Amino acid sequence: MPVNPEIVGREFPPTAPYLVGREKVREFARAVFADDPQHLDPAAAQALGYADVVAPPTFAMVVQDHTLQQLLAEPDSGIVLSRVLHAEQRFRYTRPIVAGDELTARLAVTGIRTLGGNAMVTSDAVITDAAGEHVVTATSVLLVGEGES
Repeated sequence: MPVNPEIVGREFPPTAPYLVGREKVREFARAVFADDPQHLDPAAAQALGYADVVAPPTFAMVVQDHTLQQLLAEPDSGIVLSRVLHAEQRFRYTRPIVAGDELTARLAVTGIRTLGGNAMVTSDAVITDAAGEHVVTATSVLLVGEGES
């Protein structure tokens, strides 16, 4: 089944809150070779005015992943995980993610473009803090290959 064009405009319920842990930030920073002290040392982050360690910019993917799981679980989407390639990723930040943040994300499918027999599915995950304030919007483009489902 091809990607269902009717998923454009579909919005998903907010994810469960995700509490950003200091050790998770440190682990992620080490994994992506983000060795700036603000990512690893609370004192260095506090010297810059943050309450705790600051997550590298791509850490938002940890939270966004929960929203993409919602999309992949949609039975009528036509998106089959074995045919998906993560083609593009962008972030628009209002402020950095900091250990101690409690983040919630809400996904909306914003577009589908066909490319040969493939589909490029674009979605925005708006990530907010416990006060409901915008932190980051993470935009993903998934390339969904043609094939049998």
